[in-house]
Amino acid sequence: MKSPHIGCLVMAAGNASRFRENKLAAEFEGKSLIRRALEAVPKQMFSDVVVVTQYPQVMELAEEFDFSSIYNEHPEYGISHTIELGTHAMRHCDAILYMVSDQPLLEKGSVERVVSCWKEHPEHIVGAAHNGKRGNPCIFPQEFFGELFALREDHGGNTVIRAHPERLMTVEVGQTELTDVDTPQALDDLKKQKN
Repeated sequence: MKSPHIGCLVMAAGNASRFRENKLAAEFEGKSLIRRALEAVPKQMFSDVVVVTQYPQVMELAEEFDFSSIYNEHPEYGISHTIELGTHAMRHCDAILYMVSDQPLLEKGSVERVVSCWKEHPEHIVGAAHNGKRGNPCIFPQEFFGELFALREDHGGNTVIRAHPERLMTVEVGQTELTDVDTPQALDDLKKQKN
């Protein structure tokens, strides 16, 4: 049996209104959030890695990692537009892993385990979770791409998962790995937790 073609979409286009600046450029332990996100991608597991962003400097960084990038001209349309752009670019894939860019403690090994779990259960949606609370990343098989295309505004993959709870499987990861930083305060709090 041939190995599945799996894509990885790194979503890095948001306006980060609560952060009041380009959140992805904010640093955690000497590295920007977007660099940390790209370092957590186990590229050997994917046939395609696409970064969707509104920031030219993020596109340059994606090139440094040998990833493709797509410029999102309308970040104001919400995360659904980023999902649409990336999913369309990888619609030939058997599944796509959707990653956010503001989980600075997400480990590459955890991403690998999410992908490996999906390979064993390819009919399921698989997401990282801690103690039953699901977070990102999540991998969706191709049959759900139509529903992901249909999302609007700031509705993301959660909308699809809520429609198919029986299809979800989770992979346990550390709590801090799922912590996203939506505000400067959240980033400071995470830094204090690490010290």
